[in-house]
Amino acid sequence: MLSICAILALAACLLILQYARSNWIHARMARDWGCAPLPRYPTDVLGLTTLRESIQADKEKRIPLLLQRRLEMMSAREKRPVTTFVIRQMGLDNIFTCDHANVQAILATKFKDFELGAGRRHTLYPMFGVGIFTSDGETWSRSRALLRPQFTRDQISDLELEEKHVQQAMLAMPVDPTTGWTANTNIQDIIFRLTIDSATEFLFGESAGSQAEALRNGGTLPPDHFSGDFDRGQWYVAQRSRFEKFHWLVDNRESRAVVQRIHDYVDRFVHAALAASEAGAEKQSESDNYVFLEALAATTKDPIELRSQLLNILLAGRDTTASLLSWSLLMLARHHAVFAKLRATILSAFGPYTTRKTITFTSLKSCRYLQHFLAEVLRLYPAVPVNRRVATTPTSLPSGGGPTGTQPIYLRAGQVVTYSPFITHRRKDLWGEDAETFNPDRWVDRKVGWEYLPFNGGPRMCIGQQFALTEAGYVLVRLLQRFDGIVDCFPGREVRYGLTLTLAPGDGVVVRLHEAE
Repeated sequence: MLSICAILALAACLLILQYARSNWIHARMARDWGCAPLPRYPTDVLGLTTLRESIQADKEKRIPLLLQRRLEMMSAREKRPVTTFVIRQMGLDNIFTCDHANVQAILATKFKDFELGAGRRHTLYPMFGVGIFTSDGETWSRSRALLRPQFTRDQISDLELEEKHVQQAMLAMPVDPTTGWTANTNIQDIIFRLTIDSATEFLFGESAGSQAEALRNGGTLPPDHFSGDFDRGQWYVAQRSRFEKFHWLVDNRESRAVVQRIHDYVDRFVHAALAASEAGAEKQSESDNYVFLEALAATTKDPIELRSQLLNILLAGRDTTASLLSWSLLMLARHHAVFAKLRATILSAFGPYTTRKTITFTSLKSCRYLQHFLAEVLRLYPAVPVNRRVATTPTSLPSGGGPTGTQPIYLRAGQVVTYSPFITHRRKDLWGEDAETFNPDRWVDRKVGWEYLPFNGGPRMCIGQQFALTEAGYVLVRLLQRFDGIVDCFPGREVRYGLTLTLAPGDGVVVRLHEAE
């Protein structure tokens, strides 16, 4: 009869043999596919150094700059342009890439070889449930099919609802009647309130009312307002993502309380919509506007699914638009020639503030310089600057391996790959030596491919893309119709990055605006 020591030794030997056999199989597959190794970012065996780098960069609001610095360091060490490398964090090897050919493979040509993965589900599920941003496979396909009909052109081109919230935002920007100038104003706060108010009314049939609440309270919101809870909940989600499989370390009493308040708020609308649907009522909202929830309740009666889908769309519809508008206003405040040209274009196309022409989805799309301006903002400041996928099967990516970085690379099942539109959009070999310069004119007659991904690509391309561009375009038109001047109150200040699930200016956008006569 074998002793316990002998059994343990045998088990250890079997594990070692299994490990060696697995490595041999993967090495043979990599060789057969012509794959070569990737360069490795220097860190300790557990990757705690890289975690500390990320946490410090987050505190300093420089996460995108950290990614850029790592790439520059790897390129200097390898004595060649590096676009793909391996980095270890919290015990896991992560492949980082800004190579557009690799991103195309991940998102499109090899779409079935990748998924969001368990890490995404663990970090987002407590707040967002099962929806398009947290699910894979058939569950994701069902969510996509459920939501796509709600983003038809007819739904996203109804701008009367937007005008109501724009007027509320205008009240938060009073001007001195003697000078025509506003006081120093953090317009980013106003924009985030505008977008959550319009998004909640579009989705739930009732606005969160954050703008009106702030106007009543001297420009601030109560700490337990839904808008603040939604932002705080995203902060916890972002922190969980940095701790990888130890995501549970971030959870605490506050995070659970915030999520509970968010769910309670949305559930109130879900239960009302389901009750109305069961009673056979055709319309429950006070206005005649289209209400996303009412349409969705006609296709599913599961209250948890409805809540989850609403929160997933709220994240996409509110935060991407607020991010785009915040960066847009910062760029206008720092580029006076661009401001003047865009305002002249808007006045020519849409008329002045008080006697404006009708603004439509089509007229916004046809205003070419406005679209070039938005495209350039999204190039330098994409709402989602970094994203990730997980390989579901042994597979390969076309570039990054070997001494020259041109050979394919091999991925085992379970391998995490992070890609960064923020970095890809700033590559000088793709965008020219002025890649980091804000220049809307670069979009004249320019056609782009996988080097430009502000709304992702492939089957998971953002279904709310036109919704975000339409809302952002409309708000910019109305602001530039009213104001003929904008001044950055901190013109020499370094741009910092507030990153949770989306990217916004890290120090707000504090400006003064001059009202046109």
